[in-house]
Amino acid sequence: MSTATTNANSGFFARWADSDVWYSFRTSPMAIVAAVIALLCLFCSLFAPWVSPHNPFDLASLSLSDARLPPAWMEGGSRNYLLGTDDQGRDILSALFYGARISLAVGFASVLVSLIVGVGLGLLSGFVGGKTDAFIMRVCDVMLSFPSILVALLIDGVGRAMFPDAQEGLAFGVLIVAISLTGWVQYARTVRGSTLVERNKEYVQAARVIGVAPLRIMFKHVLPNVTGPVLVLATIQVAAAILTEATLSFLGVGVPPTSPSLGTLIRVGNDFLFSGEWWITIFPGVMLVLIALSVNLLGDWLRDALNPRLR
Repeated sequence: MSTATTNANSGFFARWADSDVWYSFRTSPMAIVAAVIALLCLFCSLFAPWVSPHNPFDLASLSLSDARLPPAWMEGGSRNYLLGTDDQGRDILSALFYGARISLAVGFASVLVSLIVGVGLGLLSGFVGGKTDAFIMRVCDVMLSFPSILVALLIDGVGRAMFPDAQEGLAFGVLIVAISLTGWVQYARTVRGSTLVERNKEYVQAARVIGVAPLRIMFKHVLPNVTGPVLVLATIQVAAAILTEATLSFLGVGVPPTSPSLGTLIRVGNDFLFSGEWWITIFPGVMLVLIALSVNLLGDWLRDALNPRLR
C-alpha cells in the first residue's frame, strides 16, 4: 500500500512538473515574486506567536514609557522595536503579524462561504434552468444593485445591535456573513454561465440517457469542468475580502477591539499621523497593500495560465 501511494505521489508531481501551469509559473518573474510575498505574509501570520519578537496583546508586558517610539533606524528608536511602537507601547512589527493573521482568516473564511453558496446556486441555476434560474438570477441582480461595503456595514451593524455582548467568535461570524452576503453573487453568475455551456455537451446528454441522477451529473461531471474560472475568481476575491474587512475595521465596525486586524491598526495610527508618528499607520497600510497586491497578481497569473487563448 505504501509503495503504491509513493508511486502515485511521484506520478502526480511528475505530471505537475510537466504541466503548462507550472511552466507558466516558473517563467513568470511577477508570479514568482507575488507568490514569495504572499507565502511570506502567510507564514508570518500563521506562526505569529513564534516569529513575533513580542506579544503585542499581552497587557502585562506593555509599558507606556515605550509608547510612540520611532523605528530603530531613527533618532530615539530602540533595537527592541524595529518598526517602532504605537500609543500603548505595542511593538508594530509584532502587531503586523498578529493583525495579518486575523485579516487573512476573515478573508479566507468569507471567500469559502461565498464560494460554497455561489457555486451551489450557480450550478443549480444553470443546470435546472426555467423558473429556478430566473429566480436565482433576479436575486443576484438585486444584490448587485447595492454596494457591497454598504451591505456589509448594514449586516454588521444589525448583528452588533442584536448581540451587543457577543463573544469574539460570534462577532467574527457576523463579519464573515456580512462580507459573504454579496460575495457569492460573482461565483453564481460565473458558474451559471459555464454550466449553460456544459449541460448541452455530449457527455452530459450521454449521462442522462443511461439514467444517471441529475445531482450526480451536476456534481461529478459538470462541476469539475467549471472550476477553472471559479479558482481564478476565488483568488482575486480573497484580496477583495481582506480589503473589505480592513475597511469595516477602519470604520470601527469590523473585528472586536481586543483582536485588532490591519484595518484596526490603521485606524488607531490615523489619529497620530499628523502629529509625526507616521509609522503607526504607514506600516500596517504597507502590509495590507502587499497582501492584496500579491494575491491580485497571483490571480491575474492564474487567469492567464488557465486560459489557453492567452498562452
